[in-house]
Amino acid sequence: MKKLEKIDLFNFGLENGKQRAYIPLFYQIFGQPLHSAPIVIVNHALTGNSNITGENGWWNDLIGENKTIDTNYFTVIAFNIPGNGFDDNFGNLISNYKDFTIRDIARIFWEGLFFLNVNSVFALIGGSLGGAIAWEMTTLQPNKIENLIPIATDWKATDWVIANVLIQDQILNNSDDPIADARLHAMLLYRTPQSVNERFQREKFNENSIFQIENWLVNHGIKLKNRFRLSSYKLMNHLLKTNDITRERNNFQSVITSINANIHIVAVDTDYFFIADENRKDYQQAKLVKENVFYYEINSIHGHDAFLIEFNKLSQILEPIFNKQKQQKYVSA
Repeated sequence: MKKLEKIDLFNFGLENGKQRAYIPLFYQIFGQPLHSAPIVIVNHALTGNSNITGENGWWNDLIGENKTIDTNYFTVIAFNIPGNGFDDNFGNLISNYKDFTIRDIARIFWEGLFFLNVNSVFALIGGSLGGAIAWEMTTLQPNKIENLIPIATDWKATDWVIANVLIQDQILNNSDDPIADARLHAMLLYRTPQSVNERFQREKFNENSIFQIENWLVNHGIKLKNRFRLSSYKLMNHLLKTNDITRERNNFQSVITSINANIHIVAVDTDYFFIADENRKDYQQAKLVKENVFYYEINSIHGHDAFLIEFNKLSQILEPIFNKQKQQKYVSA
């Protein structure tokens, strides 16, 4: 695994007016040395981390040597959301998890980038929670991103998302086995009935055993409990409801017009969490005031998790964006 690096942030003011005396920001860099190649920022999802490629990399099919996001050509930076636990460094950072918003995390990530003297980013990409942070990062610095690529996400928390965040928070704060139980509920948001039914087909291990779907869900709960902290889960879940690039700003179209980046919205047609219909409406609204906005849809029975499963379909969408940059290098050379 690539070495985990750390940036120390001091006296950081949160959106709610509270001050954090110290925030450690951990990150990893993959591919080309910093400042020697175009930069790609990858934001992780709710239970993810900065280990995006290589052994155990969660987006290893998409990022790496000779892959869609080619580490032979790009410098790829991935930050850990403070408190996600990947660095095993908690302290009292997330004792009051409801103090934080996605805007705070986006500002923290920009502080990290400025510390690294990064002022220009070729692409900012993320799925789910990571994509929501990417929307906010681009809104905060509308002239520093060339391509914004939010996947299976939204620029806002819909009522449906807020409702499910509440259910997750209730489970996390009231269950006897909070991480495992919350994960059971979450997995059925991340997949579809069609995906589950097709995979398990009401099969049991034997006549007297539990159904395979039950075993699959229980194992997901156990696996997450073994690698994730309760405090981390509470924070990441809470962040989802704080997502809104228009909060204390103008309306969506006004905000969009201030963004210079090409915006590539990628939805999943069966996503039951960040539903594709909202993304289509966003695209239609944005297109009225901004020319360089594009919409793509992954067709999949797998629902929200398709951005972690349908690598071939996602690669087909992303390849023209990243190949164009590589081709420009060869032409100029």
